[in-house]
Amino acid sequence: MPDSFFVFAILALLLTPGPTNTLLTLGAATRGLRASLPLLLGEILGYLVVVVPLATVASPLLDGRPALALALRFAAACWVLFLAARLWHVSSVKTVKDGSSFVTIRQVFLTTVLNPKAPIIGLVIMPHGPLVQIAPALALFSLLVLGAGTSFLVLGGLVGRAPLLSPRIVYRVAAFFLTVFSIGLAGSASGLL
Repeated sequence: MPDSFFVFAILALLLTPGPTNTLLTLGAATRGLRASLPLLLGEILGYLVVVVPLATVASPLLDGRPALALALRFAAACWVLFLAARLWHVSSVKTVKDGSSFVTIRQVFLTTVLNPKAPIIGLVIMPHGPLVQIAPALALFSLLVLGAGTSFLVLGGLVGRAPLLSPRIVYRVAAFFLTVFSIGLAGSASGLL
């Protein structure tokens, strides 16, 4: 069974602002907390799609292959930059009144799959072994993901109710933060060269 270090390490990563958390916050800011709850499904599935194979099979296969880590970081940086550009474009082209459809479960899923937190969790923090053996750790991890994700949805819900923040401003601030994350990812990938 996972110990307190496991819980602390997972929460430290999950509560750190990043691309997935930015999308969750933006979704709730523009659509409201209740309408954004399904986004948590994209987050949890995105993490599990990466973490489970890494913790059960891939960990020994990835040792000593830095080119793969480099490729994954560049892919993540490109995806996050694409999301930032799309957010900025959406805020510029049309009047964002209800924010009804930009942040989707699919986008949260893909962003989470490409999030550098997922391989860190799967390769470093999550216990390794057969699925049956690590199932308790995966269950606890899933609960922690839901809790952390919900905290960003609540934050977004509060931001969405702030009278001085229009949806257009929220989109542009989110686009700015995603651009910063993308540059950071690309910079960390270039450090691997």
